[in-house]
Amino acid sequence: MLCRSALYNLAGTMTKKYIDMILSSRVYDVAVESTLDLAPSLSRRFDNHVYLKREDKQAVFSFKLRGAYNKIYHLSEAEKARGVIAASAGNHAQGVALAAHQLKIKAVIVMPRTTPSIKVEAVRSYGARALLHGDTYDEAYEHALQLADKQRMTFIHPFDDPLVIAGQGTVGVEIARQHPDDIEAIFVPVGGGGLIAGISTYFKYLRPEVKIIGVEPEDAPSMHAAMNAGRRVVLDQVGIFADGVAVRQIGKETFRLARKSVDEVILVTTDEICGAIKDIFDDTRSISEPAGALALAGMKKYIEREGVKNKNLIVINSGANINFDRLRHVAERAELGDRREFLLAVTIPERPGSFRKFCRLLGKRGITEFNYRYADEKIAHVFVGMQMEDADMQGPELLSELADKGYTVLNISDNEMAKVHLRYMVGGRAPGVKNEILYRFEFPERPGALLQFLNAMSHDWNISLFHYRNHGAAYGRVLVGVQVAKKDRSEFVASLKDLGYPYADETANPAYKLFL
Repeated sequence: MLCRSALYNLAGTMTKKYIDMILSSRVYDVAVESTLDLAPSLSRRFDNHVYLKREDKQAVFSFKLRGAYNKIYHLSEAEKARGVIAASAGNHAQGVALAAHQLKIKAVIVMPRTTPSIKVEAVRSYGARALLHGDTYDEAYEHALQLADKQRMTFIHPFDDPLVIAGQGTVGVEIARQHPDDIEAIFVPVGGGGLIAGISTYFKYLRPEVKIIGVEPEDAPSMHAAMNAGRRVVLDQVGIFADGVAVRQIGKETFRLARKSVDEVILVTTDEICGAIKDIFDDTRSISEPAGALALAGMKKYIEREGVKNKNLIVINSGANINFDRLRHVAERAELGDRREFLLAVTIPERPGSFRKFCRLLGKRGITEFNYRYADEKIAHVFVGMQMEDADMQGPELLSELADKGYTVLNISDNEMAKVHLRYMVGGRAPGVKNEILYRFEFPERPGALLQFLNAMSHDWNISLFHYRNHGAAYGRVLVGVQVAKKDRSEFVASLKDLGYPYADETANPAYKLFL
């Protein structure tokens, strides 16, 4: 590693100032030097050496306490006496709250109403006052500025402040010390730009050959848009799934620094972020927040685009503040994000045996979901989820195979409405259905289990409703409606006993009467 005087010879006055600020940042009163861990599963999967910089291990489960503490520590005594105020979607808030608690300073945090409750409660646990205002960071920000002026408190900006940027830059100092060998690229999540500005400023003058790559969600591309325009722009709106980076405009100072030292910005989808959360869990058994997994999602796209092998790739795992109930959404979308699930809509004839014939055509492919409800006497529309190793390659092959057999098929894997809403809404009343009975089953999660069930059905029994979703457990839960004449009910029950799957008769269930 170069000494400070050598660094000064490489940089101009402004850069010298930042290098000095980064190297002298006061962060370790509250922060730890987070580990740089090799991710063995990811490394094998992508034929590269993938390292995770574990900022999720900090006291507030995010890197944000570095910049917040460094800024507040350097306030004058008069400023500290008046107290501090901040606006944040959560992680900066916790950093400010912890720093104020450590330095025995009054703190007020203005947070959007959309902030996950886990972050709100964490702020309050440090003794800070949490005010919920507005639905976006910008609304919270404006309110915080008004309160700061009115109450003469010191506003602590979450990213656009030299001392905050310098504090975040200590992440880069640690990476350089922890990994002195060659580095192909460092992938950094981008919201307001404080983290990437600090890391890139330090690295580009220490080891300029290392690529610094920012990663943003497609629905919150504040730096990407600014890079393309050559100036800061204000986004009309931003998505809030990755709430930690939901910023409409990149910081003025962070953009000034980043445009000189950031090589590129990669955009990723919500599904790709969810896939990255799962990847981190598989390797570390820890759960990242969406913004925390953002950089890994970008790394995966970079490897696919560039085809790099045997390179050292470093990913900033920036945080782990995620509400537990959000994991349902993450799990639902992760397989799609990794292109391991393929969704399609198939039209089949409405007659006994057609469902079984269709399933036979699917063969031993892993089925993650079937949604079907009788519509009319001629045709039926089936919502199908298929498990695949590579949906981009195997999906089109399946579509072609089904089309060759005369089926009308539609790929809906990238249809947001279908993924968010339709898969839960297939169904409803079917007035034309006669002699329908409703049964709930537990299917063993193994290839062929569905086909085994269908083979147990008589050709005279028409399936009028079918809902199945693979939940990742040993048994899948299935709801089936079957048209069975009253005289055949005993034979039907006997076939279920021979099948051996656990089942329950739901025909008298009042919810069935109301909705199905």
